[in-house]
Amino acid sequence: MKHGEKAAGRAKQLGVAVTNDNRKAVKGADIILLSVKPQAVTELLKEIAPEIGAKTLVVSVAASVPTSYLEQQLAAASGGEGNKVAVVRAMPNTPAAVGCGMTGICRGAHAGPADVEIARTMFDAVGRTVVVDEKNMDAVTGLSASGPAFAYIILESLAEAGVKVGLPRDVATLLAAQTMKGAASVVLETGEHPALLKDAVTTPAGCTIDGILELEDGKLRVTLIKAVVKATSRAGELLFEK
Repeated sequence: MKHGEKAAGRAKQLGVAVTNDNRKAVKGADIILLSVKPQAVTELLKEIAPEIGAKTLVVSVAASVPTSYLEQQLAAASGGEGNKVAVVRAMPNTPAAVGCGMTGICRGAHAGPADVEIARTMFDAVGRTVVVDEKNMDAVTGLSASGPAFAYIILESLAEAGVKVGLPRDVATLLAAQTMKGAASVVLETGEHPALLKDAVTTPAGCTIDGILELEDGKLRVTLIKAVVKATSRAGELLFEK
């Protein structure tokens, strides 16, 4: 941690050893988790590289930072001695805070299957994981890492609609949130295509089809697609900003 006072508070809160000395934090560690902003990665790697051993696994959750960049920076900072460090890149999302996270994982040039399994075990503890090719990591960022914000907007809108048709706000929010959670759970548990599940809810001449027509008229579908595409594109730019 950057600030000593905050580090002391976290140490007391979590009951773990905490320090704002990065070199001290990584000294002798088997696994190092990098969880800083992309713009801070270069300086951090220069600082900690001398303490990283040949058998150390570096797991990075810095958005947009390729494993090749991490490997190159470690090698440069250690005079070439760090060019074989195993690096795994991960992109979790905020629902991990309640054990419902989704994390995309890819491995660098020197990481083996065992390193990937270690990373998966780490993030499986707070949700689900999927291993992808690194070329798809920005897409993971745009979909599952940014996705909760998009889902919250939809949830908020559904709750507002409930208020509009006469429900108390707390009841409308509960109905909207549990409905979204339930729908997502059905997809995950059954493996059915969302379109088929939608059709199962949509009875002939019923109320659901009228609601779907409004969604289509408002271009909700294409707007969500464009949101993920835009977030994916933006994810690839973060490393190069100051």
